[in-house]
Amino acid sequence: MHTTATNPPSSSLSAPLRTLLRSFGQIVLQPNAATGACMLGAWLLGEPRLLGAALLGAIAANVSAMLAGSADADLRAGLLGFNGALAGLAAYSFIGDPARASAVAILAATATAWLLRPWSRWLRVRGLEYLSSPCLIVTWLWLPLIASRSLSAGPYAAQPLDAMRLVSGMLAGVAQTGFASGAPAGVLVLLGIAAASRKHAVYALGGATLASAAQLLLGASDASFDAGLSGFNGALTALALADSGYAAMLGGIAMSVLLQAVALHCSWLTMTAPFVLATWSIQSLRRRLA
Repeated sequence: MHTTATNPPSSSLSAPLRTLLRSFGQIVLQPNAATGACMLGAWLLGEPRLLGAALLGAIAANVSAMLAGSADADLRAGLLGFNGALAGLAAYSFIGDPARASAVAILAATATAWLLRPWSRWLRVRGLEYLSSPCLIVTWLWLPLIASRSLSAGPYAAQPLDAMRLVSGMLAGVAQTGFASGAPAGVLVLLGIAAASRKHAVYALGGATLASAAQLLLGASDASFDAGLSGFNGALTALALADSGYAAMLGGIAMSVLLQAVALHCSWLTMTAPFVLATWSIQSLRRRLA
């Protein structure tokens, strides 16, 4: 999660669009409009209804943040809209009925925007970034009451784990950082990250690869690997700790793998919680050792 937009200054007409696109880019921790455009392409390619979900959530969150008097710089960098986009994506992923999903998406995205200021202030005192935690908190509040679908992989016929399938699973892990699905969507997400930072794109793919391999060794299903559910927390953790050194990044990825494995064993729906908790743990450790 970065606070400085990486695109040149824009005209007043294009500023709202760039803010919206940066909100999507911040889902993979890149404040870049080109990254956001690639995220849009990934949703359109993988599951078009998610594109509408992300738009609905990001717009609701950004408008709510403006009404709450949030900082303009944070708004322009996409920091105030990406949790809303994630909240919208979660609503559409877990709720089958479009009308109900839309209503929940708007309410949840609005809630993330109003939660953000006090929650981020509390975390900042402790040297932590809020990352996707506002979305997690809000989604966990409504999920037990309304959800009708699951992100777990459905019935699946096992296939040989060849090189093509390995590459596809790793790319699917990158795609799942934004709830997208499939290797082609993963390629678009990876290209979007590379538009902001080639180094970060390499780290994201590396994080997804390491996490996916570790999850398979720990007993994750082939279906979860192919769907990208084994790798996305590793990819996000690698991106969050990309500037903290290799040891911190690898330690964070390992911690996210263990947290996700424990949650899977206990049948807990964690979404990006392993990434958030692993990143916070490494940030806290680095702060204490500094």
